[in-house]
Amino acid sequence: MKRLLLTLATLAAIWLSACGGSSNPAPPPPSGNFSNASLKGQYAFSLSGVNGSTGAYYAQVGSFVADGVGNISGGLADIVDLSNSTPASEVTFASGTYQIQANGRGQIKVLYTGGGVLQMSISLKSTTQGLAIETDLFSAASGNFYLQTPADFTAASFKGNYTFDVSGVSFTATAAAPISIIGQFAADGAASLTGGTIDENDGNQPAPSGPLSLTPTSFALDSNGDGTNFGRGTLALDGRAYVFYLVDNTRVKLLQEDLLGGSSGDAVLQTATVPVDNAGFTGGFVYLVGGAGTSGAQGPVARVARFTADGNGGLSAISLDDNNTGSYTHISQGSNISAATYSIDTAHAGSGRGTATFKDSSAGTFTLVFYLSAASSGVIQDTSLGLISDGPLHAQAAGPFTVAGSAGNYIFNWSGVQLGSSTAVPFEEDFVGQYILTSASSNNITGVVDFVELGLSSNPAFTNFSTTGALNVTGDGTNNNALTITINGTPSFTFNYQGYYVDPNTMYLVCSNSSRTTAGIVTIQP
Repeated sequence: MKRLLLTLATLAAIWLSACGGSSNPAPPPPSGNFSNASLKGQYAFSLSGVNGSTGAYYAQVGSFVADGVGNISGGLADIVDLSNSTPASEVTFASGTYQIQANGRGQIKVLYTGGGVLQMSISLKSTTQGLAIETDLFSAASGNFYLQTPADFTAASFKGNYTFDVSGVSFTATAAAPISIIGQFAADGAASLTGGTIDENDGNQPAPSGPLSLTPTSFALDSNGDGTNFGRGTLALDGRAYVFYLVDNTRVKLLQEDLLGGSSGDAVLQTATVPVDNAGFTGGFVYLVGGAGTSGAQGPVARVARFTADGNGGLSAISLDDNNTGSYTHISQGSNISAATYSIDTAHAGSGRGTATFKDSSAGTFTLVFYLSAASSGVIQDTSLGLISDGPLHAQAAGPFTVAGSAGNYIFNWSGVQLGSSTAVPFEEDFVGQYILTSASSNNITGVVDFVELGLSSNPAFTNFSTTGALNVTGDGTNNNALTITINGTPSFTFNYQGYYVDPNTMYLVCSNSSRTTAGIVTIQP
C-alpha cells in the first residue's frame, strides 16, 4: 500500500480557536481476528504533518520492535521540526506498550530515552502493514508502517533502480514554500547512487524543473550499529541530505535532514517491466495528489482522477474531482476535454518517466509528470499552473465496481485541512479508523475512528468515536462514487467524499465539502 502524500498547506497554520469537550455514542464492538500477537517484529514507520504549536513542517521516520504481547522493546527515530533552529534530531526508544483490538485498531505509546513520548493510533491492514496518526498532541501527522526484514539491513540489499516521491517545505534565505520531488535513482549495492532522473516542483522557483539528471553520489548504512540493528543510513539526493530506513530490499523510507527545508517519502524498487515507450503504457489509471496552491487562494489542494491510456499517446475517459481550498470541481470526459495526450520519456529510457496533459474548457490545462515503479504503479506530480502536489498512481482494475463486490472490513486514513469557517485560520486534521460495509445487499457503513484536530479545543485528540455512512456506486464505478461518513458525538461532522476505485479492495477519496480540503484512502482488511 502506497504512502499517501498530503502536505496540504503545512506552511500557514498557527491555530487559535477553541471548542468544548467531547462525548460520543458507543461504536460497535470490535470484531475480527487481530490481537496483540498481530503486531510482532520490527517495523519501519513514518509520520508527516505540522507542529501543533507553530504550524511548521514536522516529520518523523524510524523503527520500533514489537514483541507480540503488548510491549515495544526498543527502537530508533529521526525527527525533523522546522520550527527549531536545529531542526533534525535522532532519538532512541527506551520502552513502550501497545494494545491491538480484534478489528485491528490499536494504540502505541513509546517513551524516548531522556524524556518525551510518541503516541500513535493505528489501524492494521495485516500483520505486515498499517496506517497511523500521531495522538500525543505534539503534532498533527499521518503516516504508515511496514514490517522490516532485518536480514536486508546491508548495503548489498540496497541495489537496483528505485522510484521515489518526497515532499515538504523548501527554504531560501527569505521564504518558505511547498516542494515536491519525484524521480528514479540507481543504487549499486555498495556505497553509491550512480545516477537517475528527477522532476522538482519548488514553490521558491518560477516553474517546475522538468527532467534533471542526478549527479552520482553516495549512501552508507550507519557504522555504529544503527545500520545493522535498525536499517538506518544516510544518502545525498538532489543536493539534499537524507536519512533512510530500510524496510527491505524493495522499500526505503526517506527523511531530509539539512538546512534547505524538510521533505519525506518512500523509494520503491522498480521492476523490469517499466514501460519504455507509449505502447507499454495502456489501460485505466487512477491517481491521488495533495499539496498546496501557489497562486490565487494559495491554500490546500487535493485531486483524485482517472484516465485511460490507449497505448499510442492518447488519453480518454478522463474524470477528475478537485477540492481547492474548499472550492469543489468535477470534470468528466466530453466535448469539454481536448488535447488529451501522454508520452513515455524515451530521452530518459528506462527511468519510467512519462508526462500527460489535457485541457478542460472551463478549468484550464492540467499537466502531469509520473515515474512508474512497475507497469501498473508509480508516483505522479501535478505540475498544473499554480499548484505543487503529488501522490500515488495505480492501474485501475477492470470494472464494473459494485457495492456487492465491496462488502468487507476496511481501514482508512484521511488527512487535510479544516478550513475554519468559524475559526481564525485553517488547521490540519488527521483521521485513522476502521469500518464495515455490512453486506452485499446493503450500502450501510458502521465503524470507529480516532482523530486529531489541533486548534479545535484544549484537548484536540479524540478516540473511539463511532461512524456511520453509506457507499453509493455511480455507473460502472470507475469514477466519482459517493462515500458519506458521519462522525457521531461532539464534535460531529459529515464527510462527503468522491471515491475512485483502484480495485475492488481500495479506493482513493477527496472530500467535496466546502469546509475542508481532506483526502485519503480506504483499503480492505483480509
